[in-house]
Amino acid sequence: MSTQEYRHIVRIVGNDILGEKKMVVGLTQIKGIGHSFATAILDTLKININSNIGNLTEENVQAIEKLILDPISAKFPTWFLNRRKDIETGADLHLLTSDIPFTLRNDIERERVAASWRGYRHMSGLKVRGQRTRTSGRKGGAVGVAKGGLAAPVKKGSAGAPPAAAESAESAESAAAAAAAEEKK
Repeated sequence: MSTQEYRHIVRIVGNDILGEKKMVVGLTQIKGIGHSFATAILDTLKININSNIGNLTEENVQAIEKLILDPISAKFPTWFLNRRKDIETGADLHLLTSDIPFTLRNDIERERVAASWRGYRHMSGLKVRGQRTRTSGRKGGAVGVAKGGLAAPVKKGSAGAPPAAAESAESAESAAAAAAAEEKK
């Protein structure tokens, strides 16, 4: 493919990619580029998908970077981008690396400040997109009937109580009486 020697690490859009990776797998290691987008990039630039990423020439790396940073100029359809009709600019964008979580945090914070329904759901830690919450999406402590401590003590003369329960009730009453006597002292 090239007269250039093999590179063990190739740097594309600020990410170090091992040269032994296949083209598609290597490009998908860049956050914001999935399998379909990587395949479309390589098809557009007429680069062999099955070769290793270490065999890329410097010109190929620059062409890949240019296409990743501005996919609209390469006539990629807008549905291929991961941020269409941005709220602040109104433009179609394709976000990469650290821009993705930063933009996501800003979007959620904007919804919270606007006190939208989605903002309330985010604040409460509940599901946002209309999923059911009756049985799924539970976080935190146990759900159901909580243990209320010890069982209710059985009275001495109750007819239905087994003898062992009556004895344990007597010992509990005597322990309570002893504790009350010590408190008076």
